[in-house]
Amino acid sequence: MSSSKRKEKKEKKFREDINNAKSVSNASYRSYLNMRSFIILLILILSAVCIVVAFFNIWSFLIVIPIVLVCDICGIFMSLNYKREQKVLMKRLLNEIGSGRRDNFCKFPIPVLACSVDGVILWYNECFEENVIDGKEFIGTKFSDISKEPLNDFCSRIGVQVSFNNKDFRVHATYSNESAIYILYFEDNTNLIFLAKEYRLSRPSLIYIMIDNYDDVFEGKKESEKSTIIGKIDQIIEDFVGESTGFMQRLSRDKFLIVMEQRHLDNVVKEKFKILDEVRELLPHERSILTLSVGVGSNAETLYESQLYAHKALDMALGRGGDQVALKTSTGFDFYGGMSKDVEKRTRVKARVVANALRELIDESKNVIIMGHKFGDLDSIGSAVGLASAVRKLGKESFIAIDPTKNLAKELLERLKDAGFYDMILHPKDAVDKISANTLLIIVDTHNPDFLESDEIYKRCKMVVVIDHHRKMVNHIENAVIFYHEPYASSASELVCELIQYFGDDCILGSIEAEAMLSGIMLDTKNFVIKAGVRTFEAAAYLKRLGADTVSVRKLFSNTIDSYQRRTRIVSGSEIYRNCAIAVSDFQTEDMRVISPQAADELLGITGVDASFVIYQINGTSNITARSLGNINAQVIMERLGGGGHQTQAACQLKDTSVENARQMLLEAIDDALD
Repeated sequence: MSSSKRKEKKEKKFREDINNAKSVSNASYRSYLNMRSFIILLILILSAVCIVVAFFNIWSFLIVIPIVLVCDICGIFMSLNYKREQKVLMKRLLNEIGSGRRDNFCKFPIPVLACSVDGVILWYNECFEENVIDGKEFIGTKFSDISKEPLNDFCSRIGVQVSFNNKDFRVHATYSNESAIYILYFEDNTNLIFLAKEYRLSRPSLIYIMIDNYDDVFEGKKESEKSTIIGKIDQIIEDFVGESTGFMQRLSRDKFLIVMEQRHLDNVVKEKFKILDEVRELLPHERSILTLSVGVGSNAETLYESQLYAHKALDMALGRGGDQVALKTSTGFDFYGGMSKDVEKRTRVKARVVANALRELIDESKNVIIMGHKFGDLDSIGSAVGLASAVRKLGKESFIAIDPTKNLAKELLERLKDAGFYDMILHPKDAVDKISANTLLIIVDTHNPDFLESDEIYKRCKMVVVIDHHRKMVNHIENAVIFYHEPYASSASELVCELIQYFGDDCILGSIEAEAMLSGIMLDTKNFVIKAGVRTFEAAAYLKRLGADTVSVRKLFSNTIDSYQRRTRIVSGSEIYRNCAIAVSDFQTEDMRVISPQAADELLGITGVDASFVIYQINGTSNITARSLGNINAQVIMERLGGGGHQTQAACQLKDTSVENARQMLLEAIDDALD
């Protein structure tokens, strides 16, 4: 007989023996289950007999109870002994398998387990018995006692992680179609997982801490008072670092650097960075509240990369108004805090520097295109009008890219056309033809590329300037030559008004442009009620000197009787939830984008309401308009739903979402933000 035929014969004999062993194991396991059930039933019956006998005759009970106990003990012993006999039987059957193949499995240096298709454990080697199950008996039991993962997954995936008996294993498997048996190999990686966890927890994270309003807090204070406050701040930061194995280094009078291991940073994150609250409570009775901005760089590959993360995070925290933590990792940003109102900066040094740089760019450019966000409002269009008119007075050609049919300031556009500014306003498609290599694009009232009036204009222009007052978002324009971003400002019109004043005496605007910018300020401040600081009133006074008529501006906010009735209908159907007024519109109309923010503003006038939300639907997309008095951060809530905005004004869009589902998502976002 040839060697190949002998090999085939041995292979056939091996498969037959395995199948016989598997059949015996399955039958034995079923017999064991039947016997165990019988013993349990017998114990219950005998126990019941004892109770009945004891009830009628106590002497009979004393005679019967020893017999019952002996039967119970024998039954339990037989059940345990029966399972041991199954292991002996399986080993005897496996001895009949080819010795070479059996020895390979038995002496294999890693744990090996054999299972039937229905998950019954047929066999395992000595290494498995010693290192996985610690000498316990598992033959005849189900594999689900070790892992709940389906056996098919072990074959379809390269290594499945299994935790059993306080150990971690990476399990690989093969399946034989002929013998219908799974062979599983257990790779012990308990130490490897421990080392990987320890490596992650010991990684250093860099933290920048900056005092937001250092100059305002210490203005006019005695040196002794300054030393006391600084000492308290240092003590809080030292206690913050002292709970870890990290260290702190002061970089300047208002900036600190902290290096901390990831294990301690995880604990700080769980506590939501309580250092923010501790510093905020230092000066409760002062005019200027003391706050911190914190930037954290975590999970970076190198210390240098962690430093870059921390620097970007600090810029993001400052751009969002301060009094918060921005945590930057390779996957994105996480934010904590951000509940305080923005602190107004009284100095205009930055405005003067930006104005000079912007004028140089204008002088060097061939023409200028000003563009705001989609569905431009009075602030977006008003600030664009002011800039475009100023650029023309500087001798450069300028245009405003806006869709005249899709905006929230049609009355203002009509007034501008009647005043002779019709050639300044271009449809975005027409404005594309005006772009050249030396065209300057100025974006106002937004810094998110997803919200721009025209994405094509943005991509074609090489020089970009951003002027915005909204709190900084993660997805912001990064290629701007000038990024003038001041979240403390009331509106983009206020920022533009300050810049124009530094353009020179030859740049004096007319009354129409002044009224356009004043309307933007009045819109975002709710007629000088919300976020109206000292510089806001100074800008309004400057526009008033240019000839702005407040009565004429007020007419830009007027609505028809039908719009007023629709707005009232939305307000009347509102509900109060955790000091938040929520209104859901059950109708759709063309002016919904106009009346929804007006309805949200009216809801803020209800007693006990700190924030308001109006939900409406347009073309299958649920929109949420959010307004706040400042105690609740509307931006934080809207960001949880994929939107953004400002602390007092924000919005979001939920595509393919019903208004009822949008309402439920909003309630969950409110709970997350407030809790």
